[in-house]
Amino acid sequence: MSWGLSKIMLYEKKGARWMDKGSCCACGGSIKPGKNVLIEYLYLDLNSCDRCIGTEEELDKVVSILNPALELAGYILEYRKIEILNKELAEKHQFLSSPTIRVNGEDICQSVAENNCGCCGEISGTDVDCRIFEYNGGTYEVAPKEMLAEAILKGVFAITRDSGTCSDYRLPGNLKAFFEGKILKDHGNCSGGSGCC
Repeated sequence: MSWGLSKIMLYEKKGARWMDKGSCCACGGSIKPGKNVLIEYLYLDLNSCDRCIGTEEELDKVVSILNPALELAGYILEYRKIEILNKELAEKHQFLSSPTIRVNGEDICQSVAENNCGCCGEISGTDVDCRIFEYNGGTYEVAPKEMLAEAILKGVFAITRDSGTCSDYRLPGNLKAFFEGKILKDHGNCSGGSGCC
């Protein structure tokens, strides 16, 4: 997809990995004050997870629509896509649920609501709950464009709130189970016995 918008920076395409340029986590360590807008899309999988793929598609559409207006108002938009491949990256980015969307370091959802995600369960060989999005009385596995646009604009024009410190984060048990299951599945469910690994 060609954005035709010079100020949007996509750090990751399908299959590629993005490396962070200085932010330690959700604290927004790399966000510059002023008219800079940082949108981060954090996810577990863009190859088979319907939620992550669908939400990415909707977010891409919304960013491409909002960017010209933000640019006209003097804002510089930076759009990062971050694949959370393991527990270490989850902890580094204070990842609570997949998928996660942040504007200037703040999760667009006020709370984490989840239900069973068969796609991520197949990846890890375990039962996995992934994020659902609650908006206008409905519950969605893929974030609706209207919700994304509203949340991004609120995030751009909101007064920043204190999101805590980096040390407050604990990897949710659900994600821990996902990563451990994925490792086991990737190694043929090896339990460490003889004839294994």
